[in-house]
Amino acid sequence: MLVSRKAAGTLFVGGALSITLGSLVYPSMLGVQKVSSAPERIVATPATGPLTEADRDFVVKVRSAGLWEYPVGQRAIKKGTTKAVRNAGKHLVDGDASLDAAVRNVANQLGITLPNQPSPQQQSFESRLNKESGKQFATDMATTVRATNGQFLTTIASIRSTTRNSLVRALADQANDTVLDHITVVEETGLVDFTQALAQETTSPNLPAQNLTPPPAVAGEPQVVLTPPANSTTSPSPTVG
Repeated sequence: MLVSRKAAGTLFVGGALSITLGSLVYPSMLGVQKVSSAPERIVATPATGPLTEADRDFVVKVRSAGLWEYPVGQRAIKKGTTKAVRNAGKHLVDGDASLDAAVRNVANQLGITLPNQPSPQQQSFESRLNKESGKQFATDMATTVRATNGQFLTTIASIRSTTRNSLVRALADQANDTVLDHITVVEETGLVDFTQALAQETTSPNLPAQNLTPPPAVAGEPQVVLTPPANSTTSPSPTVG
């Protein structure tokens, strides 16, 4: 894995305030909100253990998170004006590509249909960052990634402690390591606004489910694959693969 959970979880760095952060972080978080009507309901009983609605939603959320964070990482590599920001971008791309390979493997084995696009709100976030550059882009990128990944840790912990499916459990382990690494590298930029990030982590938006959920893939369209960089240092978990 990219970094140990203990080491990654202990690094916290202050940062600058972004005037547009409120409009950026809030939408980007929405794809990781619980939208299941009956999360404990068993929807399948594969050999790897019972699969609940919450398990299934988690697999989709992992996929959706990568679909917006991966291109953000690519832009950080290109737009970053400091080594720390570019390094954060590399970690986002590398980690999300590896996690995407794992989630596609798990989804295939469990018969879960994955989206090819992030949620509408995540798409809006990505579109906004596309228009930014320099310090504004770097600050909003770092703080938003910190907030969304910090919140996603709660979802991962819940699934890891409750799922009875071994594939979902292994995916949660890999997602946990990836998220902690991403938190660490954006904190190391020195640009995270913790006041904004922590406030967003504890705020539950009240928006329609269609704004929180990625659109289903169109029948017959090729599955989007997040390609790992040539110098990738990570790989899908052997347990998941």
